[in-house]
Amino acid sequence: MKVVRDSVARLGAWAINSVWRLGFAARFFFGVLIYSGQSFRRFRSLTMREIYMSGVLSLLIITVSGLFVGLVLGLQGFETLQRFGSSDALGTLVALSLVRELGPVVAGLLFASRAGTAVTAEIGLMKTTEQLKAMDMMAVNPVARVVAPRFWGGVFAMPLLAALFSAMGVFGGWLIGVVLIGVDGGSFWSQMQAAVDFRYDIVNGVIKSFVFGVAVSLIAVFEGWDCVPTAEGISRAITRTVVSSALAILALDFVLTSFMFRELS
Repeated sequence: MKVVRDSVARLGAWAINSVWRLGFAARFFFGVLIYSGQSFRRFRSLTMREIYMSGVLSLLIITVSGLFVGLVLGLQGFETLQRFGSSDALGTLVALSLVRELGPVVAGLLFASRAGTAVTAEIGLMKTTEQLKAMDMMAVNPVARVVAPRFWGGVFAMPLLAALFSAMGVFGGWLIGVVLIGVDGGSFWSQMQAAVDFRYDIVNGVIKSFVFGVAVSLIAVFEGWDCVPTAEGISRAITRTVVSSALAILALDFVLTSFMFRELS
């Protein structure tokens, strides 16, 4: 009986703590939005630096990963389409797979692993060394000066990185399909241009990447802000950032895709 009581007590404590953290995260998000004015007034000195840190420094992993994803898509797609005599539609397969799904989702996961963890570690270290408290004592709002620029830097960088990922993927599909395998280049590009719709494919992909950027950036700055100010606390916060961001991206991808396909039906 005592084991059952302890299990129920632990479950209740976990539920209460989860609800409390969710409410605190919502309040934190609104606080970031309220104190975002300085991020736009000093866009070049604050937000541009964070776009560089989150976006430019993530270019290597994004472009290389996009290239290899396109190469794999080209190989697998050609083998499948060749069975049905539709190998000329390889460009359509590669482009739609990347623009609609793989581009935003995989780029979001890579962005969370590379930039999200760096933001969490940076803010967590500033909390551990009491730099945030020192800023507050000097009448400098740490949310406006530290959190908001990093949040908006990630939001602005994520759609650009997803677009680069998709572009490199299409290049990889062309490289493996047209240059190495021998698919007709004119058919590759013409069928791709005819099948990809700007409104329902490209714009929806940009919307997905923007939503993923908001989710990942919010999780990263929140976990850094809320972490326990110790070395172990920072490591746990980084782990929570990666796990929570991955789950949020996959869940949001399902929700957004269901609404987007409903528009097409």
